[in-house]
Amino acid sequence: MSIRKFHAGATFMFSIVSAIAVVGAVSTAYAGECPSDKVGVDVMKPGAMEPKDVTDDVLSALNLGDKYKEFGGRQLRLRRLVVQPGGIVPWHSHPDRPANIYIVEGQVTEYRSTCAVPIVHNAGEVASEFGNLSHWWKNTGDKPAVLLSADLFRSGMKDDHM
Repeated sequence: MSIRKFHAGATFMFSIVSAIAVVGAVSTAYAGECPSDKVGVDVMKPGAMEPKDVTDDVLSALNLGDKYKEFGGRQLRLRRLVVQPGGIVPWHSHPDRPANIYIVEGQVTEYRSTCAVPIVHNAGEVASEFGNLSHWWKNTGDKPAVLLSADLFRSGMKDDHM
C-alpha cells in the first residue's frame, strides 16, 4: 500500500472517530425532550389554569368503536391548535388520552410535571403525551405556534382542556 493511500485512510478514520467523540460529548437529551437528569415525578408544579390566545379546532374525528369493538367509545382525533405569542394552553392531564403533538410552525414551551425544567419545542418536533403526565404550554416566541394534535379521545370525557 502506498503512503498516500495509508494517509487518506488514516485521515478518514480520524474524522470518523472525531465525529463520534463530538456526538458523545453533546447532552444526552434529544431536541424537545427533558434532560435525563431533570426527569422526576411532580417536579414541575401546576401552572396556568385558563387558556389564553389559543384556538383549538377539531379537523377530523373517527369513531373507532364503529370498526373496532375494543375501542368502543373512543375517537381518534386530529386537531389544529394555534397559540399566539404569549398564549397559553392551560394545565391539563393525560391519564386516559394519549396524544402526539407535531409542531408545524413557531416554537412553544412546555411545563411538564415530569420535568424540572421547561422544554422548548421547535417546528418539526413531536411531543408525546401519555400516562401520568400533567402539563401546560406557553408560546414564548414572537410568532404564532401552529400545532397538530392526534389524540385518542374517550366519548363523554370532559373536553374543556387542550
